[in-house]
Amino acid sequence: MPPAVSRFRRTSKAEDYSQSRKSNKGEKMLSVVVKKGMDTTFMLEEVGEPIPGPHEAIVSVEAVSLNLGEVRLGIMQMTADTRPGWDFAGTVERSAADGSGPEVGTRVVGFTEGGGWAQRIAIGTRALAELPPAVTVQQAATLPVAGLTALRALAKGGLLLGQKVLINGASGGVGHLACQIASASGAKIVAAIRQDKHCSQAFADGAHEVIVDPSLAAAHQFGPFDLILESVGGVALANALTMLSRQGVCVSYGNSSRDVASVDVSKLYLTGSPRLEAMFLVSEMQHEAPSIGLSRLVRAVEIGQIKPRIEVEAPWEEVDSIAKQLFNRQIAGKAVLNIS
Repeated sequence: MPPAVSRFRRTSKAEDYSQSRKSNKGEKMLSVVVKKGMDTTFMLEEVGEPIPGPHEAIVSVEAVSLNLGEVRLGIMQMTADTRPGWDFAGTVERSAADGSGPEVGTRVVGFTEGGGWAQRIAIGTRALAELPPAVTVQQAATLPVAGLTALRALAKGGLLLGQKVLINGASGGVGHLACQIASASGAKIVAAIRQDKHCSQAFADGAHEVIVDPSLAAAHQFGPFDLILESVGGVALANALTMLSRQGVCVSYGNSSRDVASVDVSKLYLTGSPRLEAMFLVSEMQHEAPSIGLSRLVRAVEIGQIKPRIEVEAPWEEVDSIAKQLFNRQIAGKAVLNIS
């Protein structure tokens, strides 16, 4: 008699992907969604499970961090039922069908343009970086937007060794990491903050001088600067442009004041050849995979070069309260939510 033929065979990732699309239909999970016309803006609600594309992994999210920009968008601009969330960290639950990226069970950190505040997320593998054992998911969750912004903005200044760097908003999520990265790169740092109580922290992050002046005018005495990181806009940006060295660079990556900057261009061009560069993180990440910068950042955390400052850690059921504290500038540094 012929030998029995097994009815079982190993399925390919492509077949697993096809099966997952079928099995996920109708299944639910929890996610943060935006609500309008209510006392609560950010609310947990059941949504459909993510259905990954061939190049996407499914990540079981364990921690997320909040950024002022996305909170402001949620409160002021996002439509009802939009799912916010840029920063997340967790464990790969299903690897990508095309074979790219980390395997199942790998702890990862990732960046997404929305929907990250959820129990699970389908995310392209180019946006994921593996976590070494020494880095917690809470630390990692602080890194995507703040860390990548700091890293890319500082890179526009070139070699920072011995250079003068002015960092506005040095006590914030981006600023405190930018100070630490610039310090590790050998820069001489002037940190600008809004409140006296954050002075000691700015010095601990590597600042050589600290000013408490939202307008940045007090920084003139320490200039000119080879690199300025600016995200407030208005009069702060106008003053920053008058403090650049002959070939200095001012990187503008935000306008939290929502004010227009009135610039005396003669003070710019008479300096030599300084320049103003605008930076939008999403555009930057189209040219360089987020995984590249995230890998550098988690390595820096692992070896102690940078220490993310988590000011608030709470369960994600408190998302609305924490988000509004951040919006009202009651939180400096990073706020992290743990997902149950």
